[in-house]
Amino acid sequence: MEPYDVRDLLTLVSIPRLGPVRIRALLEHFHDPSSVLSASPRALIRVRGIDRTTALHIARAAGDFADDQIRRAARTGSLIIPFNDPRYPEALRSIYDPPVLLFMTGHVAEEDRISLAIVGTRSPSPYGQRVAEEMARLAVGSSVAVVSGLARGIDTVAHRASLEAGGRTIAVLGSGLDVPYPSENARLMREISTRGAVVTEFPFGTKPDATNFPRRNRIVSGMTLGTLVIESALDGGAMITAASALDQGREVFAVPGSIHAERSAGTHALIRDGRAKLVACFDDVLAELRMAPKGDLPIQPCLIPELAPTERMIFDHVTSDPVHIDELAERSSLGPADALVALLGLEFKGLVRQLPGKWFVRI
Repeated sequence: MEPYDVRDLLTLVSIPRLGPVRIRALLEHFHDPSSVLSASPRALIRVRGIDRTTALHIARAAGDFADDQIRRAARTGSLIIPFNDPRYPEALRSIYDPPVLLFMTGHVAEEDRISLAIVGTRSPSPYGQRVAEEMARLAVGSSVAVVSGLARGIDTVAHRASLEAGGRTIAVLGSGLDVPYPSENARLMREISTRGAVVTEFPFGTKPDATNFPRRNRIVSGMTLGTLVIESALDGGAMITAASALDQGREVFAVPGSIHAERSAGTHALIRDGRAKLVACFDDVLAELRMAPKGDLPIQPCLIPELAPTERMIFDHVTSDPVHIDELAERSSLGPADALVALLGLEFKGLVRQLPGKWFVRI
């Protein structure tokens, strides 16, 4: 089947109360967008979900909106891809309510079929940032493309780490391609389009309204084999992405964090309720996706190496949030000198990191 006419699909997309599910129902009934637009209101209301008001809107639809969108796409070098076009991501096409059209800069490559969504809080801890960076780096080192939502925090870290590691990454927007959000990521968005793709279902000119992001999140999960959540509160947007992934029959993974941190309450709930697989290292993700590690990047060991007694005493008190050496010494009942020796040993083993001012965090 030839891809649907973009102009006719854009005209359908512009009609109020006509979302992806209803448009697909119309196309199944009439076979192509042109036939939908030329159908009589009486014929249109025979399709499930189409009432008289919507039928009248369809019958009276004009092409001005479509022409404007096509001009904007041509001016910016962007693509507008119908959902039956071979360039449309196959995994996304298989979900319940795939976007009828994708607006895209860059391109989705064949190898992007093997992809992982990495999502999380907009205000990550240093631990969360390090984990996101490491997981993204190891993903692209295993030929897994990284998909995320270009938001502040975990999303941004995952995109940047993927690019820095020389891999592919795909950003999914909750706005039009000409409305980068957040605005400080406009440059990152341009970089992604040269080494991957930036996609959205929202037409040019669409502002990043709050209601757009749950719809955006179903695309993030729908394009991938699984979703990895790194630090999310119970009501965080990443939890919506995880729920979408489960509804779509995709894998969900979660990295545990500090039991004292609200920003990890969502990830812990996913693990506790059996909705997500606990991830201690990237091998855990590869095992679930039935893939073998690839490339020469080192894989973080899943097991903690053998520790000396003093190292074990102090390691149990190091958290994902920075803790000063004086507090660690007091908690572990070690003297400052012994505590420093133990911490240096843990740092050598790759388990903790020292920050300026003798603050320490768990890696």
